[in-house]
Amino acid sequence: MMDFVLRGNIIYSEDKDRLSVTENGYAVCVGGVSKGVFETLPEEYAGLETVDCGGKLIVPGFVDLHVHAPQYGFRSVGMDCELLEWLNRHAFPEESKFSDAGYAAAAYKIFVDDLASGFTSRACVFGTLHREATAVLAGLIEKSGLKAMVGKVNMDRNSPDYLREKSWRESVSRTEEYIDELKGFKNVRPIITPRFVPSCTDELMEGLKGIIEKTGLPVQSHLSENPEEIAWVKELCPDCPTYGDVYDKYGMLSASSIMAHCVHLTEREIMLLKDRGAFVAHCPESNMNLASGIAPVSRLLHEGINVGLGSDVAGGTTLSIPAAMTLAVQNSKIYWRYIDNKYPPLRLENVFYLATEGGGKFFGKAGSLKNGYEFDALVLDDSNIKTTVDFSVRERLERLIYLGGRSNIVSKYVSGVKIF
Repeated sequence: MMDFVLRGNIIYSEDKDRLSVTENGYAVCVGGVSKGVFETLPEEYAGLETVDCGGKLIVPGFVDLHVHAPQYGFRSVGMDCELLEWLNRHAFPEESKFSDAGYAAAAYKIFVDDLASGFTSRACVFGTLHREATAVLAGLIEKSGLKAMVGKVNMDRNSPDYLREKSWRESVSRTEEYIDELKGFKNVRPIITPRFVPSCTDELMEGLKGIIEKTGLPVQSHLSENPEEIAWVKELCPDCPTYGDVYDKYGMLSASSIMAHCVHLTEREIMLLKDRGAFVAHCPESNMNLASGIAPVSRLLHEGINVGLGSDVAGGTTLSIPAAMTLAVQNSKIYWRYIDNKYPPLRLENVFYLATEGGGKFFGKAGSLKNGYEFDALVLDDSNIKTTVDFSVRERLERLIYLGGRSNIVSKYVSGVKIF
């Protein structure tokens, strides 16, 4: 079903500060693309099948700009660690198991099943350094109908012997093989994925730069997440004035780049992100769980930097983007109250934008029900959140984001295809 109409209470972002709310309106999908939202159905679409959603909420599908699929199985464990200790005690040992294709298939099925049944329509996903396992992950997401960018991780230094590629040449070669394996995929695209600067030699970064220049593929990595990590990068790369400059040196800061976290940015890094048009994946739960800090998201939005949300499982404990939305608001309030009150805390309108169009822009015209956008939509039923209060549609949306869960999702569409 690629041509249809959804009728209900329709909400999407006008911009980062404003919601568009159409009560008892019509969202039109033709060929998997939105033709817009209307108070009265235009005559030209009168012949399309109309799905009457009653008083339910209809919103764009949510976007997760940063999630580690192999870590899903141990989420909520190791929350007493900071980043580098957590990687060595929990993340690296678990990721090493993905050298076993059977283990990878079983673990990734759990991840993809849960991702597909939740709020997320599109995601940027880290695999492991194992080419075969990452291809399995990409294949499962491809079959699910979700849209994703999935990266084979690159790491050839400063990691355990059991989870390190033998050489930068091997890492580059396996990445190229992985890219070839995904040719012909419709829903999943490869993304270049240096884990982070400490795990990649200069030679590897140069090799990945060559792949980017040859293929035009996007990039995902981590930037300025933890003070200890930042100090380490300064020791490893003394020729670069900041952590962000290392990525920029290798052509990895652009409108096709996502940098996760960005908690402790210098003024220079903020301007680099802005000038290059790079995206920031804000991961509020992970930043609290691993004691990394609070990212200056209100400042980044004020500067016009592209920002979306990330679950960052397993630094985060859940794939729920509504959970990331509520924590983003709460984090911004603490930042405003105790760190810098120059920029106001985030509001519902802001985090809804981050979860939809803000992150969706990384995929092109996605994350909105405006005319010309790929038709990703969630139909949400909040009737099981009992109350005697007569809420407005905006208030119902806010309440569902704070209180709702997977059981509130009635149906999900991605590029006009009904997932469930």
